Amino acid sequence: MSTIPKVLTIAGSDSGGGAGIQADIKTLTSLNVYGSSVLTSLTSQNTLGVDAIHDVPTEFVKKQLEAVLSDIGTDAIKTGMLSSGPIIHTIVDTLKKYPHEKLVVDPVMISTSGSKLLVDDALQTFIKELLPITLVLTPNVPEAEVLLGSSQGTIHTLDDMHEAAKKLGAMGPKYILLKGGHLPQEIKGEKKVVDVLYDSKTGDVHDIVNDYCDTKDTHGTGCTLSAAIAGELAMGHDVLSACTRATTYVQDAIHSSLASIGKGAGPVNHFHNIHSTPYSGKSFVKALIGALPAGLWDEFIHHPFVRGMADGTLPRESFIYYLKQDYLYLQHYARSAALAAYKSPNIDMAARNAKIILHIQEEMQLHLKYCEEWGISKQDILTTKESVYNVAYTRYVLDKGATGDQLDLQVAMAPCLLGYGEIGIYLYNDPKTKREELLEELAVHNVSTSPSRFKEVCDIFEQGTRLEIAFWQMGLDRK
Repeated sequence: MSTIPKVLTIAGSDSGGGAGIQADIKTLTSLNVYGSSVLTSLTSQNTLGVDAIHDVPTEFVKKQLEAVLSDIGTDAIKTGMLSSGPIIHTIVDTLKKYPHEKLVVDPVMISTSGSKLLVDDALQTFIKELLPITLVLTPNVPEAEVLLGSSQGTIHTLDDMHEAAKKLGAMGPKYILLKGGHLPQEIKGEKKVVDVLYDSKTGDVHDIVNDYCDTKDTHGTGCTLSAAIAGELAMGHDVLSACTRATTYVQDAIHSSLASIGKGAGPVNHFHNIHSTPYSGKSFVKALIGALPAGLWDEFIHHPFVRGMADGTLPRESFIYYLKQDYLYLQHYARSAALAAYKSPNIDMAARNAKIILHIQEEMQLHLKYCEEWGISKQDILTTKESVYNVAYTRYVLDKGATGDQLDLQVAMAPCLLGYGEIGIYLYNDPKTKREELLEELAVHNVSTSPSRFKEVCDIFEQGTRLEIAFWQMGLDRK
């Protein structure tokens, strides 16, 4: 029988359930790690803020620690909210009596809602007693500035983060993971979160990059990250691997934050990787693309027709033919959106699909103006014979919509929406066009626990992608 990894979390209780001990246990459970706990403080809080803190007596903190470590033991330890100097001293003193090498320290100072969680006179105890026995310290930028005694805003570039991590390393921790969520970076035109991992022994610096998600619902991210790191360490991963895997876990939890919880800063989604889905916790859209035969998606988005448009080598006749067919295609695409509205189970979803029709109408008007620049009139377009490729794809979409359900129709249209040139990009990036979210919402209710249903929609998506490739080829073949 295999031994389950164990992590002890020493932290405060969040009555709202999004941070503290509650977030730690949820995170560890979702990682298949056994979590034990020592409570240091009780907080009265929700998503709007903390309105009261009750510290647990130091003797009782010690009792809890000894009870867990003398019997259950642990493979890694993490600390969270340690609100007073005596509590910190008691924890350090007790831990010295039990062998431990994997201590992750989250310097909890201020909650997401802005409430102060570490009193000023505890800071020096934290620095002098706890940091020297720490394996991984996980401050965010504001916390790093406090620990270094710097004024707010001192750390404002990635180079500043590198320098701050080195200074924090000199204070005792073997590794510093300086979190970059407060300081997103622009990388190749996209916002990214860069977490800086510094090895105090070797001086090595690793930048761990993840996508940035602009959301207010980030309650519990620090607790969740430190718990995930401890869990990964308990499973045997080295520090770099543990931190990399944990930051990915947290970013996925943020991207699927539980916005419906509370009126303020909602919690991250600790359940994102444990839903019983046939696509293993990924987003449904990513799972659809990932399920395609190897190379098919690249064949679609890097088709010679696309490259020809990009580098100017596409023959003029091919492009003009494509413009005419694309207008005809948009007419059918509008019909598909209308069918999606008809298939909608409620007025909100019907309205979302109806908005797509309006966007398509606007796009068709722009399309006509663009065609005029190429000497193509509306009459020229309407008298053009519809290509067999156009017929094949649009009738396939309409047939799936007529014979299947809302999800079948949305998936059949998805290849165009997600990867189709200027029109696909326009619709996909328009903030009013919530199409990916609509797919995710439909997937939860239709395929979240059904591998066979997931296989069905993957087949629809694959066929739609192949028909989109044929549509590109139509432009080259002009028939």
